[in-house]
Amino acid sequence: MPDDESFDLPGCLERVRQRDQAAARQLVDQLYPLVIRIVRSHLPRRVLEEDLAQEIFMKMFTRIEQFQGAVPFPHWVSRIAVTTCIDHLRAQKRRPEFRWADLSEGEADVLDAVMTNENEVSPDEAMAAHELVHKLLAQLKPEDQMVIRLLDLEQKTISEICAITGWNGSLVKVRAFRARRKLRKLFESLERKERS
Repeated sequence: MPDDESFDLPGCLERVRQRDQAAARQLVDQLYPLVIRIVRSHLPRRVLEEDLAQEIFMKMFTRIEQFQGAVPFPHWVSRIAVTTCIDHLRAQKRRPEFRWADLSEGEADVLDAVMTNENEVSPDEAMAAHELVHKLLAQLKPEDQMVIRLLDLEQKTISEICAITGWNGSLVKVRAFRARRKLRKLFESLERKERS
C-alpha cells in the first residue's frame, strides 16, 4: 500500500463498516495499486484487468466484517486478490476452449493463409504466426510445452533433451508425439470454428 502519511487505515476501515461511501472510495484509491499489480501478475486469459480488480474490491467489501486485524489489511486484501485470480485460472483449466475470437487480426490472417495454402508470408504474418504458436503451446501441460519447445523450436536432439530433463528417450518421444497430436487438435478446432 502506498505510504500516505495522511491516510488513517483503522479510521477508514471503521467508516467503511459504517457504510461511508467516501471512506470506501478512499480505501479503493489506496489499495488500487496493490490490487492491480497482483491482477497483472496473475491475469487469467480473457479476463479484463479492471473487471477482475472490481470483483476483488467487491469481495473485499462484502467480507470486510470478517477482517479481524490478525494480519495487516493490505495482506488480507492481497490474499483475496490472489485467490480470485487463481479461481479464474482454475475455471479456465476446466473449460480450456481456445476460440477464434482469442486471436489477433494478424493471427487470424495467418490461420486463413495456412488453411488456404498461400505460400507467401509477410513479416507481419510471420510475427503473428509466432504469437499463434505460443498461444497454442500455452494450451498444453508445462511438460509438453517444454518438450515441444526444446525439440521443435530450439532443435535439440533427443539425447540433449534427456540430459536437460532427466527423462529417458522413450518418454521424450512419447511426450512429443502426444503434444504434437494435441496441438494438431487445437489447430483443427480453430479451423472448424473459423469455417462455421
